[in-house]
Amino acid sequence: MHTYFIIIKIMFSGIVEEFATVVAIEKEQENVHFTLTCSFVDELKIDQSVAHNGVCLTVVKIFDGKYVVTAMKETLDRSNLGLLKVGDKVNVERSMMMNGRLDGHIVQGHVDQTAECVAKIDQQGSYTFRFRYAFDREMAKKGYMTVDKGSVTVNGVSLTVCNSQDDSFEVNIIPYTFDNTNFHDIEVGTRVNLEFDIIGKYLAKMMHFSEG
Repeated sequence: MHTYFIIIKIMFSGIVEEFATVVAIEKEQENVHFTLTCSFVDELKIDQSVAHNGVCLTVVKIFDGKYVVTAMKETLDRSNLGLLKVGDKVNVERSMMMNGRLDGHIVQGHVDQTAECVAKIDQQGSYTFRFRYAFDREMAKKGYMTVDKGSVTVNGVSLTVCNSQDDSFEVNIIPYTFDNTNFHDIEVGTRVNLEFDIIGKYLAKMMHFSEG
């Protein structure tokens, strides 16, 4: 019988604090600098980690009620940050305090890939969204997939999976989440960031080694 220990550096919980507004975008070689504003700018510090649509980025500059983060090519290629325009709203969450409650689930801030919204259904108060992503069987064996009632992060929001298929899944969004995140801007065709559950990835890895 094998005993396994998982040590994880908890970064985020997927409980979005609010959305920040993009006020400027500057491209420098393969990097892009995003200038944003939100209510807690005065509480930020240089070198602090903040999740933007689920992507962990470092604050590099603070001035006049605004702050700047930089995304490199790998981040832009893997996420929807490269699609941002001035005026867009971005879900933001500061990294967790170690003595805080984990109200969502363990989120690293490392986006795995993007997905496209293929359905948005008004449920008379709440909304159901269906997202489709590029399915890779080998990556699924490594935990890059969804399961019914499991957790997934969409644009930095910790959500429960419904109606999971090989290449798609649904999430139900309550009015509070719809109003206080950029889910209210998501329409059919919108591309969002996905981070699959890190626990599922660890379990898939351990199963691989135990089978070997």
